[in-house]
Amino acid sequence: MTTNDFPSLAEALLPSVLAAGAVEMRHHAAGVTVETKNDSSPVTVADREAEAILLEGLRTAAPGVPVVAEECVAAGDVPVKGSAYFLVDPLDGTREFIKGSSEFTVNIGLVVDGVPVFGMIYAPVIGALFVTLGRGRAVETAIRVDELAPSLTNRPLKDLATRTPDLDALIVVTSRSHRAESVEAFLAGYAVAEVRRGGSSLKFCQIARGDADFYVRLGPTNEWDTAAGQAILIAAGGCVTTLDGTPLPYGTTPDMINPPFVAWSRAPIAPSKR
Repeated sequence: MTTNDFPSLAEALLPSVLAAGAVEMRHHAAGVTVETKNDSSPVTVADREAEAILLEGLRTAAPGVPVVAEECVAAGDVPVKGSAYFLVDPLDGTREFIKGSSEFTVNIGLVVDGVPVFGMIYAPVIGALFVTLGRGRAVETAIRVDELAPSLTNRPLKDLATRTPDLDALIVVTSRSHRAESVEAFLAGYAVAEVRRGGSSLKFCQIARGDADFYVRLGPTNEWDTAAGQAILIAAGGCVTTLDGTPLPYGTTPDMINPPFVAWSRAPIAPSKR
């Protein structure tokens, strides 16, 4: 199997993604002990256990392809990246997870030549899977964490497609945990009809399925936070850019910290109210 065979890659990774989701569901129900990493972000045993499952699944599904995983990086284990590498966020939305919210996800992204091309996002509480199956195709399907012999074959798949924004009544998604005054200032340049707050990479998925027009994030994020969502959004017809309108880059900085960005349902929208 090659890394450009997205349907086969998705099939091979699906059992590990569901198993990671099942681990998180068990901890979600039982409660977790929270630790603080060097960057002051929280981490739980669920993050680490889920990551171990995903790393083993990737070793089997795509042997030899480097994997950059959030908790490994936090422990100082950063592989040498080639032209193609995976980015893993085993539990995106840890803050929401700790609070008992359902808004957390399992994320796997594949970057090739600096561009996210494959993404797999699973929200275990709601049983929603989002995945790219081609360079121009992303789909959503419902699947339980405890499903036996899981497969995408013969499963109802809903193609994701972004919407054309109404410039006079935009629907915007912002972070539930990281809303800032700078975001408010950014939104002041647009005719915003509704602001929806959300957690984890599900914000990208909302735009990909046509439920919102853009998501702005001005605070710090890492490449593993965005790669899967960006790949899915691009395949659905959207884009993710820095504030100057250029595509959000990958593999250009050693710390893998993203600049401020906006995820758009279609092309970037110029502010009209400044």
